[in-house]
Amino acid sequence: MGKLFLVPTPIGNLEDMTFRAVKVLQEADLILAEDTRTSGKLLKHFEITTQMHSHHMHNEHKTVEGLVDRIKNGQTLALISDAGTPAISDPGFLLTRACVEAGLEVDCLPGATAFVPALVNSGLPNDKFVFEGFLPVKKGRQTRFLLLAEEERTMIFYESPHKLVKTLKNMVEFFGEDRSISVSREISKLHEETVRGTAAEVLKHFEAKAPKGEIVIIVGGKPKG
Repeated sequence: MGKLFLVPTPIGNLEDMTFRAVKVLQEADLILAEDTRTSGKLLKHFEITTQMHSHHMHNEHKTVEGLVDRIKNGQTLALISDAGTPAISDPGFLLTRACVEAGLEVDCLPGATAFVPALVNSGLPNDKFVFEGFLPVKKGRQTRFLLLAEEERTMIFYESPHKLVKTLKNMVEFFGEDRSISVSREISKLHEETVRGTAAEVLKHFEAKAPKGEIVIIVGGKPKG
């Protein structure tokens, strides 16, 4: 039988690509990419000529069965997302689960993911934490905030730049203006920035300076006592 590799790709700086990741992508029978145009630039940079197929949130439900059959027939597939580790707020879970259920070998390479450097860089407790990914946009958003207001572990969120100020306002409302927050953006890129402070202070910063790029929000847990 073949095998499924989950291959992390750089979230910014191409030098974060590992030697092993390049080797796996070069030797795979097929690369599954979230966006073939984005990944095409990466593959060209590392002189990887392996064939690519599109694998994203809009088609993964339909393609999983056929991909599992490919692996059963001896092919080695490598799954990549646009940036970071597949299946972390990106496509990958469905295919991984299907392979595990079919008794196929799955190997996730260690590598780039946005929330780890943001968490470590925040200065907030990281012995225990909870990864929330993207918050609900509308339905269930308030309910989620009410629940998280009682969370004592450090919390990790992903957010888009045009929604950051709204989310920070929500955090001031539900967590309190004095809750410790760290916002990291453009991690490993030229204009990387981390802003730390209270919820009110961080909100004020980004109200005055519109954010750009990929964003990770780290929020301290509810103080005990």
